[in-house]
Amino acid sequence: MSIVVFDPDSVEDVDFAERMRHPAAADPAGGMWLSDTEPSFIDADALRKGRLAKLRAWMREAGYGGVVLFDPYNQRYATGSRNMFGYFLRNSTRYFFIPTEGPIVLFEYPQSYHVSMVLDTVDEARPSKLVWSSVSGRDDETAGPFADEIADLLRTHGGGSMKLGLDRCSHLQALALEKRGCEVKDCQGEILAVRAVKTPEEIKCLQVSMAGAEAAVAAVREAIKPGVSENDLFAIMYHEVIRQGGEFIETRLLSSGQRTNPWFNEASGRKIRPGELVALDTDTIGCYGYYSDFSRTFRCGPGKPTAYQKSLYRMAHDQVQHNIGIVKPGMEFREIAEKAWKIPERFVDQRYTSVMHGVGMHGETPFIAHSMDYATYGRDGVLLPGMVVSVESYIGEKGGREGVKLEDEILITETGTELLSRFPYEDEFLDGQA
Repeated sequence: MSIVVFDPDSVEDVDFAERMRHPAAADPAGGMWLSDTEPSFIDADALRKGRLAKLRAWMREAGYGGVVLFDPYNQRYATGSRNMFGYFLRNSTRYFFIPTEGPIVLFEYPQSYHVSMVLDTVDEARPSKLVWSSVSGRDDETAGPFADEIADLLRTHGGGSMKLGLDRCSHLQALALEKRGCEVKDCQGEILAVRAVKTPEEIKCLQVSMAGAEAAVAAVREAIKPGVSENDLFAIMYHEVIRQGGEFIETRLLSSGQRTNPWFNEASGRKIRPGELVALDTDTIGCYGYYSDFSRTFRCGPGKPTAYQKSLYRMAHDQVQHNIGIVKPGMEFREIAEKAWKIPERFVDQRYTSVMHGVGMHGETPFIAHSMDYATYGRDGVLLPGMVVSVESYIGEKGGREGVKLEDEILITETGTELLSRFPYEDEFLDGQA
């Protein structure tokens, strides 16, 4: 009886010519996605090709021969490929080699090559040289073979350039690449700048992702009652996100009562009592991996808001509305910071960390700091049509009983802005003036 030795790293059974297309992928060009959760009005083929074209245009302009992408968000942006997303956020063992011109090579986790070979943006899959290396303490052993393979691809497909961008990796791998003649550059910031302006298909993804997040917040609002816990509400929110075709929530920012002040307490088993505030931030990765980021604050009944709760809410509402109102295309980040709503002195210490920040596949560029923080956190830049930003407010004073979190997401257009988050504000806090 012969024994068959199975090599989990072998790709001999991978049919690259036919790209291992799923029978459901009727479009031979790969335009159909293999899921029913993504809406058909989004052209997935155009989505992938548009993003890849933007990435490669930047690479050519910057003189890169290629980039190696470890960050799952960048991998998805460049190719549309997703595999065990949460796992690879913490394990840099799956990576792509993307030349400025030429075949895109995926170095994949064993046995999962088929997940991405349905995509026409992935030309070849090879076994990752880094799988389990850190777990087994073999980083020193794997850095050399990893660098040999990448350097060879760069010499072959880099168009004569040995400039190589890395978005994240171990210093051992970077040093090994340099020893093999690669000019290694940290390109994470440059890639985020490429991603800042969205394609038309990306904007559609952001819109449908937002619709799912709004449905989740509506479910939470409906479920708020005395005795329900923060965790109960967060579970309702997560359930609806998944049901709407979303993927995961990056944070657990849902708090109540005294835990709303200061901000950034995450959901707990605390039971909500009548009259208390309940505040949340969506931070949702929705359809096609696009982010939805808006915040709302509610009140647990029965009864009516206190005068103090109303004052907090009105200030937060005024801050968001004022800052949306000043925004226009071509505006410099520093000008936005200077013209932003002036936070009353007693709320300055616990201000939110930014006036507004970019949105795409997660919280992205640009980051627009408060004028008082600009020397520390700010950077210069200009708002461009196609950028999407979330406009933030947190109003809660140091030692105060509660705080209010509000936030809206807007698209920068050629002529102004378009509101993407349409979940209504609470009339009971604004006396019907929302």
